[in-house]
Amino acid sequence: MEKRIDLDDLDKQILSILMKDAKLPYSELAKQLYVSGGTIHVRMKKLEKMGVVKGSSLIVDYNKLGYDVVSFLGIYLDKSSLYDTVADQLKEIPEVVGAHYTTGNYSIFAKIICRDTDHLREVLHDKIQAISGIQRTETFISLEESIDRPINIANM
Repeated sequence: MEKRIDLDDLDKQILSILMKDAKLPYSELAKQLYVSGGTIHVRMKKLEKMGVVKGSSLIVDYNKLGYDVVSFLGIYLDKSSLYDTVADQLKEIPEVVGAHYTTGNYSIFAKIICRDTDHLREVLHDKIQAISGIQRTETFISLEESIDRPINIANM
């Protein structure tokens, strides 16, 4: 397990604000926090070097692009020792947008985004269930996402 990194209040405030709006200019962030833009820049470089900040991403509304089905897939493996091999193969499937090694009933819990249920069926049958080491799967189709937010580290 990686060592926990202790951050001061300013680091936490910077992260908290940027996790809500990563496009906020450092100069505006500096004004909000009553520090210089250079301070924000130096702190962000430090957070990147420490591995706390791993980059930035663009949030896309897949539904507007014709991807209407979000589903979650519980994957049972023949043996838990196959996790790395199966995970590597799942990474090659573009519709698989997330996967977690879990405790409980499933060895892997994955998130899949597809155009429609026919597309989902194709992905399940032709791609995922064809992976050696997968015993069986259980699919859950999301009807609505109620919460999607970053953790508020500034108040923790």
